[in-house]
Amino acid sequence: MNIVVIGLGSMGKRRIRLLKRYIEENGLEQGEWRLAGVDSSPQRCQEAQEIYGIETYRDIETAMEERRFDCSVISTSPLSHAGLIRECLEKNLHVFTELNLVMDGYEENTALARGKNRILFLSSTFLYRKEMEYIKDAVASQTFCGCYRYHIGQYLPDWHPWEDYQKFFISKKRTNGCREILAIELPWLTDVFGGIKHIHTVHKKASKLNIPYDDMYHLLLEHESGVTGNLAVDVVCPKTGRDLELWDEMFYIEWKGTPDSLKIYDKRTKEILPVRLYEHIDHMEGYSGFVVENAYYDELVSFLEAVKGTGKPRYSFERDQEILSWIDRIEGIK
Repeated sequence: MNIVVIGLGSMGKRRIRLLKRYIEENGLEQGEWRLAGVDSSPQRCQEAQEIYGIETYRDIETAMEERRFDCSVISTSPLSHAGLIRECLEKNLHVFTELNLVMDGYEENTALARGKNRILFLSSTFLYRKEMEYIKDAVASQTFCGCYRYHIGQYLPDWHPWEDYQKFFISKKRTNGCREILAIELPWLTDVFGGIKHIHTVHKKASKLNIPYDDMYHLLLEHESGVTGNLAVDVVCPKTGRDLELWDEMFYIEWKGTPDSLKIYDKRTKEILPVRLYEHIDHMEGYSGFVVENAYYDELVSFLEAVKGTGKPRYSFERDQEILSWIDRIEGIK
């Protein structure tokens, strides 16, 4: 199987690294499983060649002229996704794409994927986090109808400290940082607590950052299940992290965003006890402790299983369209 990774920034490099791990751990023949990269930046292409030993190309057309590919992984900035997805599908490639943040081309590309009988796979990494899986099972076992409080915050210039935040897509209004956080969190929150019935929103610009959007959101969510949640999202807080609590009668879970911070209330001992879920935590130096590689790897495996016909994606463009519609309402977009 030949796979081309389009976009060789930090996320594209992560995908290459994890795909190489998949090939090695499964004892796959290097000649039968080959990776290549595409990026318009000569520097990024050279880095990928030197670090990962893969062939690189300046554009997808050149890559396709020289090699036959089966799958593409799109890791460019969100506003470029729609066109690249269409181009890859037209070339009969299965497509894995990072978060889109906007609905550009959704109907056309999903229809094209069906017509071509190609897999169109959308990343939703937190659906593959073991903590989220545990919380979902624990909530289901309790017929949970309580509430949760959840804060996610990180100072925007700290997202990619190696580059000017104004050159990063999270500084743009259509693909802003708060929108990206919501697009990451709402899929798993609705997977665990059910669809959204109402959202009440308060938002404002609280910082002096040079960005054209509100940087602090406070939401009150009513889920169709009866669960209510207080969700706070911002790109202002200097303390990076996640802070989640959920509770009902004689039921309590807390999570601080890291793999070792999940805890649950034990009714028998009346203690809050740690939950151990990971035998091994994959973490890259230079990233926050909240960023672990495990779930990024697991969703790539899910994509490859879908391509081989042995598995199904946990998320879809149709589901994401619902989530993005709610985010539009949160932002006041009509």
